[in-house]
Amino acid sequence: MRLVSWNVNGIRAAIRKGIDDYFSSIDADIWMLQEVRALPEQLPKNWSWPEGYDVHLHTAEKKGYSGVATLSRIPMQVIQTGKPSKVDPEDKEGRIVVTKHGGLTCINTYLPSGSSGEERQQLKETWMNEWRDFLLPYLSSSEPVIVCGDLNIAHTEDDIWNPQGNAKMSGFLPQERQWFSDLLEDGWHDVFREKYGQGVKKYSWWSNRGQARAKDRGWRIDYFLLNESANSLVTDIRIERQGGLDISDHAPVILDINY
Repeated sequence: MRLVSWNVNGIRAAIRKGIDDYFSSIDADIWMLQEVRALPEQLPKNWSWPEGYDVHLHTAEKKGYSGVATLSRIPMQVIQTGKPSKVDPEDKEGRIVVTKHGGLTCINTYLPSGSSGEERQQLKETWMNEWRDFLLPYLSSSEPVIVCGDLNIAHTEDDIWNPQGNAKMSGFLPQERQWFSDLLEDGWHDVFREKYGQGVKKYSWWSNRGQARAKDRGWRIDYFLLNESANSLVTDIRIERQGGLDISDHAPVILDINY
């Protein structure tokens, strides 16, 4: 089975840039998209989601903002959207959808950014702690659980091109990195890092400033995090950098499991 996590940076723009070619060539069983930024009625009239997929689009209340979508060739049950939260109890920003695919649970997540200012950073950190608590019961499940998405944090210096220059930037703050370490200490497996090991720098997001994308000066902020049951099924994981050049400022992360 193949699963993909991809921040598409606006599905309407991604359609214009040729995302349908990636839907076809990657040929995943489950797609988990973030930052869809469109209500159903805003999608192009002459376009449709790939044939053969169930689709659940969980949009933000604010038009043109955030939103996640999960597509599945396997019969899909939507378990819930959002999480218990003080900062966004109704998930009006459209950041979480939990789905079941047979015995497999997928948690598609778009974690808030804190880059716009201190107030937003505080919201982000509260949201992070709520999300970590929300995930805890899934760790002990005997069934495979796959958490994925744009988590807006580069965990280690291996996950960012210029760690020293970004040490005070949201997404690479000491408390964010410690939080991520704590998340893994809970028992979640960062599949990509476990496969490639320390010292390997591969990125999933690039700034549009300067020549960051062309020179591959990026951040790895898009993840697959698996519980023990799911981790035992992994056969491969990779980042498709070309998708971050052609379609979005993020690249798709592709996970293959034996399921």
